[in-house]
Amino acid sequence: MKKYILNTFIVAALLSVATSCGDNFGTMNISPNSPSNPNTASILTGALRNVGAAVTGIQPGLYVQHFGDVTYIEESRYKTVNFDYNGFYAGPLMNLQFIIQQNTDAATKSNAAATGSNANQIATARILKAYFFQFLTDRWGDIAYSEALKAAGDFNPKFDKQQDIYTDLFKEWKEAAAQFDGGKTVQGDILLGGNIARWKKFANSLRAIAALRLSKVDPAKGKAEFAAAVADGLLASNADNVKYGYLPEANNEHPLYNNYITTNRKDFAVASTFVDYLNKVNDPRLPAIADKNINGAYRGVPYGVFPPTWKAQDVSLAAATMRQQNSSVNVLTYAQVLFAQAEAAQLGWISGNAKTLYEAAIKASMEQWGVYTADGFEKYIAQPEVAFTSAKAIEQIATQRWIALFYQNSEAWAEWRRTGFPVLKPAEKPLNGGTEIPRRMAYPTTAPTLNKTNYDAIVTSQGADNQYTRVWWDKK
Repeated sequence: MKKYILNTFIVAALLSVATSCGDNFGTMNISPNSPSNPNTASILTGALRNVGAAVTGIQPGLYVQHFGDVTYIEESRYKTVNFDYNGFYAGPLMNLQFIIQQNTDAATKSNAAATGSNANQIATARILKAYFFQFLTDRWGDIAYSEALKAAGDFNPKFDKQQDIYTDLFKEWKEAAAQFDGGKTVQGDILLGGNIARWKKFANSLRAIAALRLSKVDPAKGKAEFAAAVADGLLASNADNVKYGYLPEANNEHPLYNNYITTNRKDFAVASTFVDYLNKVNDPRLPAIADKNINGAYRGVPYGVFPPTWKAQDVSLAAATMRQQNSSVNVLTYAQVLFAQAEAAQLGWISGNAKTLYEAAIKASMEQWGVYTADGFEKYIAQPEVAFTSAKAIEQIATQRWIALFYQNSEAWAEWRRTGFPVLKPAEKPLNGGTEIPRRMAYPTTAPTLNKTNYDAIVTSQGADNQYTRVWWDKK
């Protein structure tokens, strides 16, 4: 009886509240955790947190033999064929598209402007969208692009040709850099602190790096795009370097710190290929890149050799100085830009002295790694293996860039595929019947089931969906 009376009282009370609310009754169904005016600054921060993952994903670092497996000798033998990109579409790309929409639609743009001018937010989002899309197409080749990010509007987007994607990326970076206005800087920017001048340099430098990808497939367009990017202004010193900073907390810590310290796995060490070459040329960057083993020596982990006869203590892990919990990772550097200009000068794409630019790039890389001394630099570039010669210029530039790009895994893999330098040997016993170092990543296993018609069409057009079908710009 008491229970019945109590329940009756509760119902009566609720009815009383409901009838007294008048026109405000509808607000009872609005969740305070789902605001009607989303904060675009927070959404931008969330999208930017994926930049670190784009840079540090370990697989390309294994392909270019910056790293090797320590215990489970599988990934350096190319065990994994299919890799998933769905998280990038559903995560940062959708979020960046939402920022553009919120700052474009008449009904939302005034509210969105509270976290930065509409134009500046759109420009920032466009630059980042293009950055992530280049990351995806460089790994997988032809991907969903022009029909992507429409949510329920198109569950089965077509796969665009990489050539067409690149054409649009150049446009996006150029237009976005020109779109910034004098309004409020963008809030939520954990990459460049809302600095508009730095965003412009970032966009222009991305254009230049992308233009060089066309060196073998469309050199005329590559030359034009590269020269235009240089004219608009590239990174001009190490102070302009774009870095993603991890935090001193477990939810956003450096991946190598997580692997070495938090989980105590130590799955990956610096590869013997890399350590041996740096030892060969007495490279002063080695101590900044690798730790000594238990015997006090720099010893790279044997690359792709099975079975293992070593333990983590026997080989050189990545240097402790570069993988603290809150260490930063390089996204785009002045050294990269100088190496790109050195190659462009050698190709005749821009004016300038290739030798001067090459040596400046090595100097910038040494400064970036904190090991530069004038005397050490002069001795280093005077070595026969390093001293610039026009006949071997492309190989020398590519090899030095390979060193400079340590732990910029996807970029290092892309440049190695494009140039073919340094010459690398595949693992001794590749898995899955392979005989070469992979040239691309196969599509997610969901692609042929969730988007079969378009998947079948692109496989017919691009080639077999495996690790060895080359992307458009990767030509012999």
